[in-house]
Amino acid sequence: MEEKWLTWAKEIQAIAQTGLTYAKDVYDIERYQALRELSVDILANYTYESKEKIRLAFAGDEGYCTPKVDIRGVIFQDNKILLVREKLDGNWALPGGWGDIGLSPSEVAVKEIAEESGYQAEAVRLLAVLDKKFHEHPPEPYHVYKFFILCRITGGEAAGGVETDGVGFFAENELPELSRERNTEKQIRTLFEFLKNPQKPVILD
Repeated sequence: MEEKWLTWAKEIQAIAQTGLTYAKDVYDIERYQALRELSVDILANYTYESKEKIRLAFAGDEGYCTPKVDIRGVIFQDNKILLVREKLDGNWALPGGWGDIGLSPSEVAVKEIAEESGYQAEAVRLLAVLDKKFHEHPPEPYHVYKFFILCRITGGEAAGGVETDGVGFFAENELPELSRERNTEKQIRTLFEFLKNPQKPVILD
């Protein structure tokens, strides 16, 4: 479970952003702006990031506040799972990223697999939808839903991409150092349960 201060900062930011979207009264607008600044202050105090950086990354959105969507492609081959090495931290993750406007979740999974691993793939089924706040990820300012979509390779070959510099298949008992911002060891081991039991129902937090 995420830290209380982070939950409060997200909720205050969401209230402020939604309020600024619909407020007409100048005094209400000032109050919502003050709430947004309070959420920035909380994050700056606990993370030691600059307020300006937090404003740009966290408090710069407009419109009704909704969770972000992180989509991960899951491929098994020879009882091993496909992972890519992230240039940003040098650790390993399922290929994936933020959902893209105009693309379905399946299309995003297939696109990310191609861009990050070099493999062409097709989506097979949804395995899990997880709320990131319930899992052991490092703190971050966004509320994120994670989609895990089973895919199968249809072509291509292993190749890194703009954000990745390694591609490999790993057995459950031989997992490399994982990029915890993107996926946890528990999540990867849970995905292996679908390899052992293909009829396992979709997991929802």
